[in-house]
Amino acid sequence: MGKLVENIKGTANEVIGKAKQQSNDPETRADGLKQELKGKAQKVKGDVQGAFGDRI
Repeated sequence: MGKLVENIKGTANEVIGKAKQQSNDPETRADGLKQELKGKAQKVKGDVQGAFGDRI
């Protein structure tokens, strides 16, 4: 279950981050990049949890 939840959270953060990067405000674009990277990290975490059977 952890893999699915983390992958959903990760995908949501990536999408929101990409949308923020379309802003004209440099601070919002920077926040968007951070959020997109956070989403990618969450997806990796989900993959690791799936590989170890949610024991971590």
